[in-house]
Amino acid sequence: MYAIAVYFDIPPAHHADFIAAALEDGRNSGRDEPGTRRFELIRADENPNCFYLNEAYADAAAFDLHAKGPHFAAFFAQIASYADGPHWLIRGMVVPDTN
Repeated sequence: MYAIAVYFDIPPAHHADFIAAALEDGRNSGRDEPGTRRFELIRADENPNCFYLNEAYADAAAFDLHAKGPHFAAFFAQIASYADGPHWLIRGMVVPDTN
């Protein structure tokens, strides 16, 4: 499984817009992209203007397909005027427990 995590800084006036756009992206990606395994939106405890996306895909190719797809493009078009990010935290293969 391929995992990514990013964060965005969002001005308070746009929290609802960002939440709606991110959740729509997650729902649509999960429905239309077979390689999408997890799509979570997390609001930081320490900074209410910081939102994390924690995502997992079948493999790196599935993430690339997502990044080139219409839901990804629509999400970034919706948030472009106010979001600071994405700021990458992780990007890589999940190490399985073989024991």
